[in-house]
Amino acid sequence: MYPRRFRHSPDAGSDDSWRSIIALDKRSAKSFIRINDRIRAREIRVIDENGEQLGILPPFEALKIARERGLDLVEVSPTAVPPVCRIQDYGRYLYEKEKSERAARKKQKVITIKEVKFSVTVDEHDYQTKKNQAVRFLNEGDKVKASLRFRGRQMAHRELGYNIINRLIMDIGEAGMVEFMPRMEGPILHAILAPSKKQEAPRPKPPAQPQSPAPPQPPAAH
Repeated sequence: MYPRRFRHSPDAGSDDSWRSIIALDKRSAKSFIRINDRIRAREIRVIDENGEQLGILPPFEALKIARERGLDLVEVSPTAVPPVCRIQDYGRYLYEKEKSERAARKKQKVITIKEVKFSVTVDEHDYQTKKNQAVRFLNEGDKVKASLRFRGRQMAHRELGYNIINRLIMDIGEAGMVEFMPRMEGPILHAILAPSKKQEAPRPKPPAQPQSPAPPQPPAAH
């Protein structure tokens, strides 16, 4: 679809105004926000750039006010009856909208699954190292996949693998909780551990320091 052409008034300016109008039109189409001439409702509720209610107006009248102030008419609530439009700078509106969405994404905790691999023949030192890794991952808010691969004839002694994974679950204690119990998938035994939902106990307040008594005042001279 080709961008719509806007008719210029005699004082419309140079070719730069054409490019800005076309760019603005493309941006509004991309974000599905109706602005200016794209607003099709017969009547709209208008709020100006200072948050003041201008009442219910036909779009062409609200757009005239916006252009007199060098701003845009942006449809901010299309499902309202009548739709709500705000007089504002559209470029700044998009910037603030993207900024708030970015801030909301930052607040969302992204939980990843970290894998800790064991073997049937794991020695005690290696087991303790991997257990400490799992505890650290859980304390950082990540999930842990504890996996153990059976090789060759080890499949005949699966209880050894179950003993290792079950020991890990017991040793982790309150640092995590079992989300999926140990189970086999082919030659691999694995379990999923999630961070514990137990909240940290509030830190005790330090005891108040006793106030030292005031020094005695010297007797008044007669």
